[in-house]
Amino acid sequence: MLKEYRTVSEVVGPLMMVEGVEGVKFEELVDIETQTGERRRGRVLEVDGDVAVVQLFEGSAGINLKGTTVRFLGRPQELGVSEDMIGRVFDGLGNPIDDGPRIIPDEKRDINGVPMNPVARDYPSEFIQTGISAIDGLNTLVRGQKLPIFSGSGLPHAEVAAQIARQARVLGEGEGDRFAVVFAAMGITFEEAQFFIDDFNKTGAINRAVLFMNLADDPAIERIGTPRMALTCAEYLAYEKDMHVLVILTDMTNYAEALRETSAARKEVPGRRGYPGYLYTDLSTIYERAGRIRGRNGSITQIPILTMPEDDITHPIPDLTGYITEGQIILSRELYRRGIEPPIDVLPSLSRLKDEGIGEGRTREDHADTMNQLFAAYASGKEARELAVILGDAALSDTDKAFAKFSEAFEEQYVNQGYDNNRSITDTLDLGWDLLKLIPRVELKRIRDEYLEKYLPEETEGVEE
Repeated sequence: MLKEYRTVSEVVGPLMMVEGVEGVKFEELVDIETQTGERRRGRVLEVDGDVAVVQLFEGSAGINLKGTTVRFLGRPQELGVSEDMIGRVFDGLGNPIDDGPRIIPDEKRDINGVPMNPVARDYPSEFIQTGISAIDGLNTLVRGQKLPIFSGSGLPHAEVAAQIARQARVLGEGEGDRFAVVFAAMGITFEEAQFFIDDFNKTGAINRAVLFMNLADDPAIERIGTPRMALTCAEYLAYEKDMHVLVILTDMTNYAEALRETSAARKEVPGRRGYPGYLYTDLSTIYERAGRIRGRNGSITQIPILTMPEDDITHPIPDLTGYITEGQIILSRELYRRGIEPPIDVLPSLSRLKDEGIGEGRTREDHADTMNQLFAAYASGKEARELAVILGDAALSDTDKAFAKFSEAFEEQYVNQGYDNNRSITDTLDLGWDLLKLIPRVELKRIRDEYLEKYLPEETEGVEE
């Protein structure tokens, strides 16, 4: 029998204090009925003796302390999951917003998930093709990995996210039929939400995707639950339906801001830049839900996207994200100003698991060597271009000029592929070999001779020695 309480003592922002409670547990779902009969939902954030702190999902506006009734439902916040969720659009609380019928769930799951036993984790080792050369060729995404994208205010991370969502797939016979995308947007504008929905519908990507949309004017507490809703759906599809699921979360900065807002309402002692001291722990409860489990065919790969305030990579959000995840893809404001699409800066970008997903049987036997050579040549070319700005072209050797020419071609042809160009890994590797023809053969020191003979015969040498 559920008890009703009329002992609301205080409402502060999104928080409500209820006194005289018994048997209430952390994360328990709460049903609130206002004096006008309106029903709202919340969850227990803290219990101290007989006082419970309730976090409101829909905000506290219009709540009268004396006329409000509170019921604790004895269960955590849950999401009804089903394979029928694929192709549908939901709000941040898991309610359909696409004019389709309500989902009849196969089961209901706690959105906070179940901790994954580290011993049961399987090491990520399969290649995921995003169709973007700067990622596939140089900072490869591996199935089961968590690889964030670090962006900045005004940079086209929305376009990059949409491109990955519609192009990503796993290679292998029959694998593509078991691939799904779970896309969660937090704190975005109505126009951005419409852009994502229209893009998914127009390209047909909606047929393999589940979308969760939390808008900027939705309550902060809903924003905190949205990524957990998405991951709960992903876990069901991956571990119960044996699907390979790519989870894209944008924008984690908005999530962290909502967490800071709630922490301030609770009057907690702030940490760095006002964020709660448990920001690292909270982010890890999201990021660590990616991975593979031994004995299960499915997997969850995660791409969190965040905007770095003032392009500061040492800001707490990207800083802590970098500690938890396995690398980062960085968008460059300089490349964006020059019209490079997508503006991925490959040199500071990193995928720590890239070597596990490439090579013979996964991509191609020459992938590792060409990747290392492209990195080295591009770095040398950028140094040569910077030297030319200071000393002039006359100060450069013929080799330096070749590297400078390569770096310009690399940005214009390899990185600048546009948002609608879906390149296979073979196309990406072949393009890399075409660009390496601009460099003297003796400078290709990171590629084994057998690969040079196979993919770059003598007659294709671009610079005479």
